[in-house]
Amino acid sequence: MKTIHLFVLALMQVSILPAAAQILQDSDSIPQNETRSIDRLFVLADQVVDVLSTDTWTFIPAVTYSPETSLGIGGRALRIFRTGEGLPADTRPSSLPLTFLYTLKHQLILTGELELWMKENRSFLHSRVIVSDYPFQFSGIGNEIMPAENYATRYLYFHLYYEKRIGRGIYLGPRYEFRIDDIYGKSPGGLLEAGNIPGSEGPRLSGLGLALNVDRRDNIFQPGSGVYHQLTWMKFHSFFGSNFDFNQWVLDLRKYWSLGSGHIFVGQARFSFTQGNAPFQHLSMWGGSDLMRGYFEGRYRDKHAMVYQAEWRFPVYRNLGMVAFGSAGQVGDELAAFGVNSNLRFAGGLGFRYRLNEEGLNLRIDFAFGDQPAFYFGLNEVI
Repeated sequence: MKTIHLFVLALMQVSILPAAAQILQDSDSIPQNETRSIDRLFVLADQVVDVLSTDTWTFIPAVTYSPETSLGIGGRALRIFRTGEGLPADTRPSSLPLTFLYTLKHQLILTGELELWMKENRSFLHSRVIVSDYPFQFSGIGNEIMPAENYATRYLYFHLYYEKRIGRGIYLGPRYEFRIDDIYGKSPGGLLEAGNIPGSEGPRLSGLGLALNVDRRDNIFQPGSGVYHQLTWMKFHSFFGSNFDFNQWVLDLRKYWSLGSGHIFVGQARFSFTQGNAPFQHLSMWGGSDLMRGYFEGRYRDKHAMVYQAEWRFPVYRNLGMVAFGSAGQVGDELAAFGVNSNLRFAGGLGFRYRLNEEGLNLRIDFAFGDQPAFYFGLNEVI
């Protein structure tokens, strides 16, 4: 029945949304006084963005929402810049977002992230730091539907990887990850309190690996054509200071097609494989605002996970755009478990995009339907 509902939703998106967008784009079909009102609204939105921006930084009151966090309120400072002077026009912009959030579920989240393009795109450095006090939910491991149990964790996460270009749009380099959790507030009588779930006592993860990227996107914030493929391998081991030993491979394949008149179709296939004794926090999983919108983050997790996603993006009016999206995903403890069966789950939905600057940075609002209705509000594209 869920598959039928998603098919009907997709049919509505295909038939109705482009027509509505065309009506807005065709100003002759809108009464002149209404057109002026719409224009004034967009001018006001642009002025608000300008007021919150300086020559180097943009300050955004961070109001976010997702099923995992409920309403989150805070602030975000964002700097978009290029390294060096007299650079070619195709030099990619670097970004430095800093975020503070406090949510109605009493979650405190501090995040800093740096994406640094150097030497005319010949090298790339990415770093992320997260400090969080995070009440969350655990729904077990595998495909069995289990009641979610509450827990809370104070954790520190850090990753750093550096890549050099070895061919046209091909980058290779080392990667390091670290995470430490202090778990508290476990549900009495729950799976985590029993202590049988790896990671329930709080993991300390430290690992080294490699990343290989094929990045031929025309725009890193809002790609309209090209490909982005990434293969990563991570080895967590006691030699690096980890109290869990395991390997993890992630293959992320993305393709962008320009359909003309601002219409873009995006496809993604993502595969995650885990070998060894991994804590539940670092198993292959999906859900949340990036993978399988419409499912709670980590609702399904296991050794292996596969997700297929597609989006259709199209302009509506001035800086406003819309997307229609769908996804399918599975988890399993062995590869033989994957296929067209009862463990294959679906999601879909609609979204709005508002372009903040000429680089293509977007505000994002998504309405998704999976095993629950979900609403997401944030920055940047999902795929």
